[in-house]
Amino acid sequence: MESNVLISGYGGQGVLFLGQLLAGSALFEGLNCTWTPAYGAEMRGGTVNCTVCLADDEVACAYVENPENVIALNLPSFTRFENKIKPGGVMIVNSSLVKSEPSRKDITYKFIPMTDIAHKSGHEKMANIVALGAFIKTFPVVKKESIISVMKEKLTGKKAQMLDGNIKALDEGFESIN
Repeated sequence: MESNVLISGYGGQGVLFLGQLLAGSALFEGLNCTWTPAYGAEMRGGTVNCTVCLADDEVACAYVENPENVIALNLPSFTRFENKIKPGGVMIVNSSLVKSEPSRKDITYKFIPMTDIAHKSGHEKMANIVALGAFIKTFPVVKKESIISVMKEKLTGKKAQMLDGNIKALDEGFESIN
């Protein structure tokens, strides 16, 4: 098994945290992975993305020009990466912020109102975790329980109060996929 996903959005949307959770969960399950962040000098509000590559064997290359999958948390990410996805790939889109029509017929789109789902559950800033739940339901490369274990490791101290909300957002994202 070898898979990759590019995750993109505004700085402050939790793009890098989403990638860290996915990569950490892969390591937790004994997979090989790379996590490669890319962001400008001004992170909050600027464009941020990261790529996570997962494999049973060694990851051949951490750089991915044409990802298999993309999670687009905002319109600039949708616009920038839609045409870079490999044919047959999947684009998971935050339809709360992206109102554009798809332009390709050779990829699958999953439009999920991530921000709206997070807002309704009282955890507005957890649209990234809703996206992660939707991704692992679409591509079960790691188990939900592994992500929760990694969340418990990462959300300590003052951030521990966010654990229950993150788990709820993960579940809601998972359930948003038919």
